[in-house]
Amino acid sequence: MKPMNEGHLAILRRHMVEMIAIHADLSSEELGKSKLDERVMAALERVPRHLFVPASIAPYAYQDMPLPIGFGKTISQPFMVALMTDLLDPQPDEKVLEIGTGLGYQTAILAELAEQVWSVEIVEEFARHAEVLLNSLGLTNVRLRIGDGSRGWPEHAPFAKILVTVAAERTPTAFLEQLEPGGRVVLPVGTEEVQWLTVIDKDAVGRLKTRRLIPVRFSQLETV
Repeated sequence: MKPMNEGHLAILRRHMVEMIAIHADLSSEELGKSKLDERVMAALERVPRHLFVPASIAPYAYQDMPLPIGFGKTISQPFMVALMTDLLDPQPDEKVLEIGTGLGYQTAILAELAEQVWSVEIVEEFARHAEVLLNSLGLTNVRLRIGDGSRGWPEHAPFAKILVTVAAERTPTAFLEQLEPGGRVVLPVGTEEVQWLTVIDKDAVGRLKTRRLIPVRFSQLETV
């Protein structure tokens, strides 16, 4: 059998986005809405997810499931990427901090939607690979750093939005300190056994409002 070409892959991406839309509709009671932002869905259709997984499993890239990427980590399920991005609501004039770059798929989605993305990854091999891949796709509005994500990136704070793709038992203080008034953090909170997808909003005077949405399962935030 001959390999898939870009036309085939584009069709699979469209099907992936259609499945995400169905998943969102079926989850409408938990999410409080039946559709995700059209900008987010369009970004998912543009970004080639098959490039962000090991070549050996690239044929499975557009199935709505997480996939292993090495070091005991996974690339998140496309629906979860879509949902977290929708909840974050990144705008074209905003600066976003991402904790947990991985191989850069979620980073690429954010780069399609925000003005600037600052992303922190603790696994050096991931960060190096992601940097090359993001540059090859022309996503020049991304900066990466290798290090302890729990500390955020204070040199470039404050951030309008912060997206965390690893779970913390408690939200690190650094995230809340580096979030600008009117900003938002989206992250999984909990232990390895129980985690909740959580949204934290900071109002104009610095007060925090937290809401839990759905149970999730992510790798735990590593610190050094």
